[in-house]
Amino acid sequence: MGILKSQKQYKLWFERVIAIIATINLGLVLFDLSYIYWRDYYLRHIPGIVDIYDPIKGIQPHRETEKYLNTVEQLQKQLRSQNSLRSPQVEAQLEELRRLSTEMINNNPFVLAEKSGTLEKIKNRMRDHLNQESAKQAFTDFWSQEYLLQNGWTEEIIFFNQQIRPLIATNYFRQIGENGKFIDDFWKIDLPFMCIFAVDLAIRTYEIKRRYPFFSWLNAILWRWYDLFLLLPLWRWLRIIPLAIRLDQAELLNFKEIRQQIHLGFVSNFAEELTEIVVVRVINQIQDSIRRGDFVSWFLKRENLRPYIDINNVNEVEAIAAILVQTIIYQVLPKIQPELVAILQYNINGALERAPVYRNLKNFPGVTRMQTQLSEQLATQLTTNLYNALVNSVEDPVSAKLATQLVQRFSQALTGEIQKKHVSLELQSLLVDFFEEVKINYVKRLSQEDFEKIWEQTRHLRTNVESRS
Repeated sequence: MGILKSQKQYKLWFERVIAIIATINLGLVLFDLSYIYWRDYYLRHIPGIVDIYDPIKGIQPHRETEKYLNTVEQLQKQLRSQNSLRSPQVEAQLEELRRLSTEMINNNPFVLAEKSGTLEKIKNRMRDHLNQESAKQAFTDFWSQEYLLQNGWTEEIIFFNQQIRPLIATNYFRQIGENGKFIDDFWKIDLPFMCIFAVDLAIRTYEIKRRYPFFSWLNAILWRWYDLFLLLPLWRWLRIIPLAIRLDQAELLNFKEIRQQIHLGFVSNFAEELTEIVVVRVINQIQDSIRRGDFVSWFLKRENLRPYIDINNVNEVEAIAAILVQTIIYQVLPKIQPELVAILQYNINGALERAPVYRNLKNFPGVTRMQTQLSEQLATQLTTNLYNALVNSVEDPVSAKLATQLVQRFSQALTGEIQKKHVSLELQSLLVDFFEEVKINYVKRLSQEDFEKIWEQTRHLRTNVESRS
């Protein structure tokens, strides 16, 4: 017992280790998938991540925008050292910035990084700052000695560093491989994890094959089909499926309710379709049987119908009828006798009230009370006599024989009338239409709520059984 417990605990810890590794791997996968989208945020707040991960995605500084920012940096150093705009070196750098600004607008170096919107934002901010309609003219005026002298080069450089530089710095160049796609070396990070998952799958497949020798190796692998997502180099986001299963198996997260809802949805949909198909097919078979005349023939027990197979030498219809008759006579009628007496008494009183002779006698004293007593006694006597007659018809052999003869004669008369062609055809038509209405109104309106109720009852029953065991 202790060995089994230790093995179970070891297996649980192994599951948890693999689940944690899979969680880390999925985190890296999601980071890689979202890196390009969130790169601007990382660049502003966590630039160290950009320095580390840009090479993985084949990202390099764009030469044009990088040259533009370097030229601005050189201009700032020149201004800080000379503290004057009146120098040939500063004028040369301003001329270079005006040329680079025009080239940036014309060439749009942001297009490869899909950041054309960023260039538009830069142009709009520069237009608004200089109150110009042309972005080129706004840049030309901004990088001029007259404008910087008039507005103060320190304040204008601060504006550029706060509003324009961060936007230009987000641009980048991404290398394209020989396959025509962007370079992406994430596989180098993902490869060690895939090796771990491959070894884990191989071990689990071997254990399944050893436990079930009649399984093929393919069946053993497909037993853990969800682990195959961990080995796919494409669609890595699908690894969330095996991760969720492993976290549940490792008891790190509880997905019991989610599993039950998934099972409920699958089972209810499948059961709904299957039930509708089965019930509709059964009803169709019944309709076909009615159209062939088998149902009427079975009801009439005609001689040309194939022999009826009796499995217990008991006429179930007669047995059921006998049970119902005895239950009604010995159990039901004694309980409803007061109500029957009340109904009879009411009808007797009504009959007396309508009689002309009674209307004349009603004026004599005591006649009304006598009428009430008489109707009560008469109703009680009629009910008692009727009940005794029913009991005697059941218990008395002669009465039972007469009743049997009555039933047989009734059956013969009914059979003779139903055998008439127009009656049987009308019955067949009505029965076929009835079952067609059943299909339309009930079978094809089975709702998922019915199956949810069945599933909920089954789940409670299974929970009770598990708790008892």
